[in-house]
Amino acid sequence: MHNVDWSVLRYEGGLLYIAKTENGLCYVGSPGQSDQDLFAWIQKRFPKAKLAENPEALKPYIQELQEYFNGARQTFSFPADVSGTPFQQEIWAALKQIPYGTTCSYSDIADLIKRPTAVRAVGTAIGANPVLITVPCHRVIGKNGAITGYRGGTEMKQYLLQLEAKNRENDFPD
Repeated sequence: MHNVDWSVLRYEGGLLYIAKTENGLCYVGSPGQSDQDLFAWIQKRFPKAKLAENPEALKPYIQELQEYFNGARQTFSFPADVSGTPFQQEIWAALKQIPYGTTCSYSDIADLIKRPTAVRAVGTAIGANPVLITVPCHRVIGKNGAITGYRGGTEMKQYLLQLEAKNRENDFPD
């Protein structure tokens, strides 16, 4: 049986529910979600889990995510507890290779994993990412530069891309 601790992260754009197991961060929610959405996701992923609101246990995760939102952090040091198919795991690992403040297309990810015809499957795997922001699926955009689907909503995706672009400029002056 897993113990799953959860808490709420407040940031400029609202609040996000986050959760962790003893192995690391397992969930970062989307804007507009409720605690019931989190509970349903946990029940599906960890049906026998003991769930507890525990802000103290989530404190290091919240701190790093708040540093990210404040422009003081570009990478995360905490572990993640994400499971998926081998293909999903491959995609999520590829997403972590996209540098902060940059974007790539779904076909770029398909090319990176040497499966150039798997663009739709890449999109599906990206959509299944349970830890938004920390596995930076928001950095994947349409081949034509369009802001495309995102579990957190396209408004949040645009917000994250603008946040990173602004802070990347601050870190890497011309």
